[in-house]
Amino acid sequence: MAKIVFDGITKRYPDGYEAVKDMNLEIEDGEFMILVGPSGCGKSTALRMVAGLEDISDGELRIGDEVVNQRAPRDRDIAMVFQNYALYPHMSVRDNMGFGLKLAKVDKAEIDKRVEEAAKVLDLTEHLDRKPANLSGGQRQRVAMGRAIVRDPAAYLMDEPLSNLDAKLRVQMRTEVSRIQQRTDTTTIYVTHDQTEAMTLGDRVAVMRAGVLQQVGTPMELYNRPKNLFVAGFIGSPAMNFMPATVDGGTVKLPMVDVDLPDELREAVGSAGEGGRSLIAGIRPEAFEDAGVLGDEALARGATFKATVDVVESMGSEIYAYFDVVADSKIESDELRELAEDSGAGEVPGAGQEGTIVARLSAESQVREGQEADIFVDASHIQLFDPDDGRSLTAEAATAPDAREDRRPAEAPRADEPKSPVPDEEPGAPPTN
Repeated sequence: MAKIVFDGITKRYPDGYEAVKDMNLEIEDGEFMILVGPSGCGKSTALRMVAGLEDISDGELRIGDEVVNQRAPRDRDIAMVFQNYALYPHMSVRDNMGFGLKLAKVDKAEIDKRVEEAAKVLDLTEHLDRKPANLSGGQRQRVAMGRAIVRDPAAYLMDEPLSNLDAKLRVQMRTEVSRIQQRTDTTTIYVTHDQTEAMTLGDRVAVMRAGVLQQVGTPMELYNRPKNLFVAGFIGSPAMNFMPATVDGGTVKLPMVDVDLPDELREAVGSAGEGGRSLIAGIRPEAFEDAGVLGDEALARGATFKATVDVVESMGSEIYAYFDVVADSKIESDELRELAEDSGAGEVPGAGQEGTIVARLSAESQVREGQEADIFVDASHIQLFDPDDGRSLTAEAATAPDAREDRRPAEAPRADEPKSPVPDEEPGAPPTN
């Protein structure tokens, strides 16, 4: 195990394009660090620089106490798990898992011992003599992870290892990856485009955009206190709703209702909202609730407005309700445009002049499609952003969004479950067909 340090790391290609820009990040010994961001943000390039598969243009990369900028991949004591498994189809599972050790000329008895131990951890014991073609996708991915585990390296590097699996298997394998990392307690860098994986797997998450680190923190820090519009919109599913807003004294004027801000948010905004200046309000879906399931004390913590619900999606333990709002102006933001492009959507929730808002309601809600409903919004969970640079004006004052149970009347039934935001071989090893 070892600490990994990015000290001013930059990757610049011959044409001048910078894929990673002045990256500073410390990954502690035994930590599970997630690099997440949209396609082309530089996360895989950063991982490949750690692996030695990409040259470093500027800065120092340290693994343990050693600068490894000029070290060959095989001399860095790391093990990489590839997106396409990179298994040798003509070898058995046993031989695939032990191949890196064989190259390192480790004694055969020691190789067999390590492979057997890893197979037990990965539930692969009965498959050791099978070929990769006879395994399921999840089993192949476990073989690829087993090949890394037997090396007992200083660090694991995982490049979107679950992206080729179907949705159900990805959920299962997320649990497996987390369990294995906890057992081995090995420093791990995990690259993913999937923010759900980032929220559920990592000790800390580093969000990247256009080669630049946007924010580093625990999953809940990023969820509750995003530093800018990009992080706020990228982290969370369903995504945060955005809409134009202005602040008048202690009141934030939203397209659907005026809301009195709590003292801590009012102080955080300060002079930034004076003079009726346009801001961007961000409200996570769970900050809304059907007013009919709340008591008077809870309703006093925010504001209630009427909305015609267009679509209702029942998830069993909760309900997603969609309704439209019409604003006086349209949000102009490069960050939100990039998020919309990355998601393949025309726009992020609520970001247009006529936007659709997503509300995450309690299962006991009686809202119906096509009917008008009284919707409550919690004032303490409104976040405000500067439209010029995208920075959050309320990040430090933001409170956790899991306060729903405090807003429920004593007689209201509880939902069934709480809501939550939620190289070991030479490069170019042949993938399994």
